[in-house]
Amino acid sequence: QVQLVESGGGWVQTGGSLRLDCQVSGIIFSMNNMGWYRQAPGKQRELVATVTSGNVATYSDSAKDRFTIVIDNANHRGYLQMGSLQREDTGVYICNAKIRRTFRTSYNDYWGQGTQVTVSS
Repeated sequence: QVQLVESGGGWVQTGGSLRLDCQVSGIIFSMNNMGWYRQAPGKQRELVATVTSGNVATYSDSAKDRFTIVIDNANHRGYLQMGSLQREDTGVYICNAKIRRTFRTSYNDYWGQGTQVTVSS
């Protein structure tokens, strides 16, 4: 069974940093693209950052210049380095990846359970 497992969330003071990790659990053929989404209370899920298998990244306006997303295809994992955190960054961060389980299958979306990030002074 293939799963995405996030780690690294927690509480951090305003202005601080956190790194979120996402690891593919299970045997897969290949991984292509990874993204991080944020689900804040009372708000819709929003895209924070995405990265291609070639490590070409895109960011939301709020994440640009503060966050860095990286994919490690060889080890089927990736991470989101977050800096200068603000209260508005609070939420559950959810990892997404496009995974091909075998050479016979196409890429499908997989989602992690999410990890809570809380930013306060």
